[in-house]
Amino acid sequence: MNISVAIVEDNNDIRQALEQIITMADGYTLAGSCINGEEAINKIPSLNPAVVLMDINLGGINGIECVKILKELYPQILFMMCTVYEEDEKIFNALSAGASGYVLKKTTPDKLLNAITELYEGGAPMSSQIASKVVAAFKSKPFSVNSDSLDVLSKREKEILEALSKGLLYKEIADQLYISSQTVRKHVYHIYEKLHVSNRVEAVNKFFGR
Repeated sequence: MNISVAIVEDNNDIRQALEQIITMADGYTLAGSCINGEEAINKIPSLNPAVVLMDINLGGINGIECVKILKELYPQILFMMCTVYEEDEKIFNALSAGASGYVLKKTTPDKLLNAITELYEGGAPMSSQIASKVVAAFKSKPFSVNSDSLDVLSKREKEILEALSKGLLYKEIADQLYISSQTVRKHVYHIYEKLHVSNRVEAVNKFFGR
């Protein structure tokens, strides 16, 4: 497996650090880098990466707008926000725009690479801080579990979706259900497929009937 990764980051030091992490790691290829949203919109299609690490606070077109534009045109490309921001609004805007993962820039290199792999394999990686914020925001809103739209899911898939709605990470779900993380990833992929969603937030919205 060789995952091709593009980076969109306007800070030279951070961009170079991310480039180094990708180029030095086995199983990953640096497709290219962009310094702003405008360059990303023009350049990403020809780079054709599997995964894009996208900063939010770019000059001009910001990262969220950039993802929205590119995801509509190239739905096969996976976007992961890599940012210093933990505000609820930015998290939801990014995920609603089409990002499938959200990690903080302070994430360690090995965890960042693991998140890229998880995203590539059909997961929706988020740092634990982000996952807890997503869940807290859901809990603050009234909801009722939408059993009708979940009828397409198997019993195991419903168990995993319920665990996702509580903000559990793949490893935590695997430990809880006595299965491997890889098996959890496969189930999540099928859940997304059956519910016609592309990320954790959309799936949890379906679970909560919204």
